[in-house]
Amino acid sequence: MSHTSRILLIEDDPAIAHSLKAGLEQAGYTVLWQNTGTGGLQHAIDHHPHLIILDVRLPDLNGFDVCRQLRQRGLYQPILMLTVQRDEMDKVLGLEMGADDYLTKPYSLRELLSRVRALLRRAYGEFSTADADRLYLGDLIIDRRSNQLWRGPDLINLTPTEFKILVFLARHPGQALSRSQIVEAVWGYDADMESERTVNVHIRRLREKIELNPGRPALILTVPGVGYRLAG
Repeated sequence: MSHTSRILLIEDDPAIAHSLKAGLEQAGYTVLWQNTGTGGLQHAIDHHPHLIILDVRLPDLNGFDVCRQLRQRGLYQPILMLTVQRDEMDKVLGLEMGADDYLTKPYSLRELLSRVRALLRRAYGEFSTADADRLYLGDLIIDRRSNQLWRGPDLINLTPTEFKILVFLARHPGQALSRSQIVEAVWGYDADMESERTVNVHIRRLREKIELNPGRPALILTVPGVGYRLAG
């Protein structure tokens, strides 16, 4: 994606925020800074930035809560989380809440820019922009305006839930998505064992409709121990 990308930075430390903002703007990005989780959440809802850089430790909502609420509200922009913690559980929790990547302080500006570029390519490269009305998957056309799926001239009838799952996967091509992430994005509530099993049923039905050989899926792939990913 071009460097006209808009980045929302949610960071409560002014020194860190000004340094990151200057470095990102020098690299060609447009950056808006919010210093609270509440302010950052509202800005994301109102303005739909292309990418969000989110600090875990904030004075009101923590980064995990902000990330979770963004996903529950159907905002699927890439989220890069920042923290001073090196606890593996913090990293897992952030990813489970829907974050796309994770950086532990201290880090270099070069490393952060590399992560930003990779996330933007992943989110907006092959599948155009986050605001696109149509997404493309091989010979499939996902029309988000009409909530329809086409293979050539043929309409493939999906339930609303199946369509939402496919769109969520298509906006994260090649990325392993946990069942809990799918539940939170599609259903809007925290996952439990029962809801995660429900995801498996919907994926099986979706494969039966879009895979040329559902027994050997080539589009929606199982990631053992994690969930599913769309072939990139």
